Amino acid sequence: MNTAPDPAAARHRWLTDEEQRVWRAYMHATTLLEDHLDRQLQRDAGMPHIYYGLLVGLAEAPRRRLRMTELAMKSKITRSRLSHAIARLEKNGWVRREDCPSDKRGQLAVLTDEGAEVLARTAPGHVATVRQAMFDRLSPEQQKALGEIMGIIAEGLQPNEAGADLPWLR
Repeated sequence: MNTAPDPAAARHRWLTDEEQRVWRAYMHATTLLEDHLDRQLQRDAGMPHIYYGLLVGLAEAPRRRLRMTELAMKSKITRSRLSHAIARLEKNGWVRREDCPSDKRGQLAVLTDEGAEVLARTAPGHVATVRQAMFDRLSPEQQKALGEIMGIIAEGLQPNEAGADLPWLR
């Protein structure tokens, strides 16, 4: 084994063994969780998790409608990916597009009554899956700590400066 110091290692701040363990556990758990939620929603409603999130975003919006750019920002996805998803949701009759009355170039995504019904039917099973997969496994103290940790990470990853490279601006 070569015991000479590696010059590249001195230039990089590598993860410690403990940081590597935490990082890999995080990546493993989030991948498994997203897959678990996706499979539940595909089985129960024939939609991927991202579509469910879009329906929830619209359901929570005033008059069940949002500008497409605002929905992309809220969902943290590119406008192109959003446009594709909305087209699929339109095909199912769950969402419709409307021209934005205040901006002739803009469009609104609107949750239809049928989309609201699908969401109402799907939500209980989805909430049960989230609870079983995540919250039932954590103590109240762990839940609080996880919420604080994720909040810190999210805050640090959302740049506020103009010209930031954010998915919903692409």
